[in-house]
Amino acid sequence: MEITIIGAGMGGVTTGIALKKFGHQVTIYEQAEQILPMGAAISLWSNGVKCLNYLGLTEQVSKLGGQMDHLAYVDGLTGDVMTQFSLYPLIEEVGQRPYPVSRAELQNMLMDEFGREDIHLGKKMVALQDHGDVVTVQFADGTKINTQLLVGADGTHSITRAYVLGEQVERRYAGYVNWNGLVDISDTLAPADQWTTFVGEGKRASLMPVADGRFYFFFDVPLPVGLSNDRSQYQSLLKDYFAGWCPQVQNLIECIDVQKTNRVEIHDIEPFADFYKGRVVMVGDAAHSTTPDIGQGGCQAMEDAIYLARALQINTLSVQDSLKRYQNKRNERANELVLRARKRCDVTHMKDEAVTQAWYEDLRQEQGPHIMRGIISNIVGNPLD
Repeated sequence: MEITIIGAGMGGVTTGIALKKFGHQVTIYEQAEQILPMGAAISLWSNGVKCLNYLGLTEQVSKLGGQMDHLAYVDGLTGDVMTQFSLYPLIEEVGQRPYPVSRAELQNMLMDEFGREDIHLGKKMVALQDHGDVVTVQFADGTKINTQLLVGADGTHSITRAYVLGEQVERRYAGYVNWNGLVDISDTLAPADQWTTFVGEGKRASLMPVADGRFYFFFDVPLPVGLSNDRSQYQSLLKDYFAGWCPQVQNLIECIDVQKTNRVEIHDIEPFADFYKGRVVMVGDAAHSTTPDIGQGGCQAMEDAIYLARALQINTLSVQDSLKRYQNKRNERANELVLRARKRCDVTHMKDEAVTQAWYEDLRQEQGPHIMRGIISNIVGNPLD
């Protein structure tokens, strides 16, 4: 079948790889003139890694991944370790190591695997029409194409979503701003094989190891939406927001390269059930835009890719029947994780001070199993369990 994907982000390209594996002719159209990954890195939990393993990318993704053997929460103000434990019980239970990876490197690897000759940049979709047997897509440059199936991987501002739902859904501000980037691993910051998160005052400063001796870092600060975004002020602002915090956090702020640091106001979208209409279907953020608080956004896009490709392969009544089966497999799980991430976001970022303070106290009593059970509950239920 001739399939068109709108959007060359991780979800779109992974879906393209999966569909090509089953023999479809797949072309991707991306509105950007060049691919610039949003964010410095991504947490690929075990379910996302399994999806890439299934697509034959085991060796490639393992080369990109950091060695994350332990997890720790640290009191951001005092520097006292609240809890610290090995992730090996989690890895053994789910059967796959998680990998924090550079977004740019993951994106490039996926594009190489898909085939860059089938990715067309500078092609912004402005309209689509489903004729029953084909879908016509119109681009901003005036060109049109016909396709037997249109896959919308066009992100949180999705035009495909507006078509499927019949309205443009408003994004919901989650209440905090995130700064993220990459720095060299240093023992003045955190152990090299550990995911370390400094917490306090409803804020976070976090470090995760990625390949080639680097940490992925992020800072979260509850702030009003719509504040000015002046890159030259990032370090001074972070010093103000984290004034009085421990030396490791101060060292991290000094280490960052503001020219390579991203600032994002975090949003999600209220979950909905309809992921397709006719011969138009959505994957990734277009279908279930989430906050990053449980690290499942990219992983859920990869699960979409596997489920969609398999649904089209094993169900032969009609394209629409396959899309319905894909939708009914994916919407409950993906939407549940959107709401889990929202709940975790509210606890972490002090929407209710008493609740967040209680969480800090719980962390001081934590030995590992409770946190790992929460992570495992997000991992299980993927298409490759």
